[in-house]
Amino acid sequence: MLDFQPAAAEIFMLFAICVVLLVDVYLGPAQRMVTFRLAMLALVGAAMCSAYYLPSGMQTTFSGSFILDPASAVLKLFAYLIVALVFMYSRDYLVRAGLFKGEFFVLVLFGLLGIMVMLSAYSLLTLYLGLEILSLSLYALVAFDRDSANAAESAMKYFVLGAIASGTLLYGISILYGVTGTVQLGALAAHFAAPDAVTVPALLGLAFIVVGVAFKFGAVPFHTWVPDVYQGATTPVTLFIGSAPKIAAFALAWRLLSEGLGDMHSSWQGMLAVLCVLSLALGNVAAIAQSNLKRMLAYSTISHVGFILMGFVAGSEEGLRAAMFYTLAYSLMAAAAFGMIILLSRKGFEAENLGDFKGLNARSPWFAFIMLMIMFSMAGVPPFVGFYAKLVVLGSVIEAGMLWLALTGVVLAVVGAFYYLRIVWFMYFVEPSDNEPLDAAVDLRFVISANGLGLLALGLFPGALLNLCARVLA
Repeated sequence: MLDFQPAAAEIFMLFAICVVLLVDVYLGPAQRMVTFRLAMLALVGAAMCSAYYLPSGMQTTFSGSFILDPASAVLKLFAYLIVALVFMYSRDYLVRAGLFKGEFFVLVLFGLLGIMVMLSAYSLLTLYLGLEILSLSLYALVAFDRDSANAAESAMKYFVLGAIASGTLLYGISILYGVTGTVQLGALAAHFAAPDAVTVPALLGLAFIVVGVAFKFGAVPFHTWVPDVYQGATTPVTLFIGSAPKIAAFALAWRLLSEGLGDMHSSWQGMLAVLCVLSLALGNVAAIAQSNLKRMLAYSTISHVGFILMGFVAGSEEGLRAAMFYTLAYSLMAAAAFGMIILLSRKGFEAENLGDFKGLNARSPWFAFIMLMIMFSMAGVPPFVGFYAKLVVLGSVIEAGMLWLALTGVVLAVVGAFYYLRIVWFMYFVEPSDNEPLDAAVDLRFVISANGLGLLALGLFPGALLNLCARVLA
């Protein structure tokens, strides 16, 4: 009989989305807080399912196309946490902007469902199904503000480029299926473990798949959508795009490259190394020239993607563990950074330019300190989690004998520290251009404070998260 237990969290989430969608139809604008609470309850319920069915080993179902293992369960729990932060940070902003609608919560939950499917996918087609559920949700979310021409333009660019990338990935999948006769990741790994299994058609399919993975990560040269989408979308949407989908991108690379095509490591290592160096270089250099904070964080994301890919380039268990650790740490950092933009925004005013952070220490010393911790963590300054995330990734490539790549990462990380420290300089050493008090709810202040302090706590005690990554990937 078909075993639905490994997919309990996904089944519950789909049921919860239907409930939220149906209930929201009968709610007026003044009752929209019910939708918010139902969405949060959906996250709690899914987290309870994932925690209750937390496996000790691998469990497969749906003819081997769906897997529940410790790594996917832990990544799902982190995805729920990130989406909960997205909802908490976005609530008051959406109310002020007149965008507090059920569609936002439903689309984000559908995107989360896509992430969950990708995390548990054990066949190429299941991976593609999860990717499309996530992508279609993101396209609609970017155009969520129908009165914004910038949002519509960004959504159109994202849709066109995303469709090309999806087609490229699907073409690569079809080539691999033609070569191997299977779409199951385990069967793919067994096929390419045989001698002389790596043929020219297999390498061609691999190249198309790497392009698809690079686009979903936003790696150079497939990054052109990232700055436009980050700047054009409303800040809550940018908050979601910049955080939770990075976990999905990690899952895509992990399942495809490490588990399915791990024996082709020597073939895709060079491709990822080039993507890694280009992302580090262009991301850090281009971010220096940005005056828009959302656009600066977009290029910052590209540089961080370079470090995540560096873990895959190492091709070892330590490298994969470091990439997972970096992905989780970056998701928390990105959520906090965009949360600060929302915190400083108010009705009719978007705090998305660097100048909007001038003199923040004079207006609110505590939140200036929180922003300082976020920027220091992103820059890789000890003792914050961003420093340790970079350290373990660099250590993994050094162990793999790629000292040149580690040195490149260190040099470009130093270059990137400039634009993070520039924000700190604006907050502490420039007179404020805006003396309006911060208008934010108590729960928002508390959550963003906890988010910022969490970056410090994970930096001081990184062993717990790092050991967790090591255990679930073993």
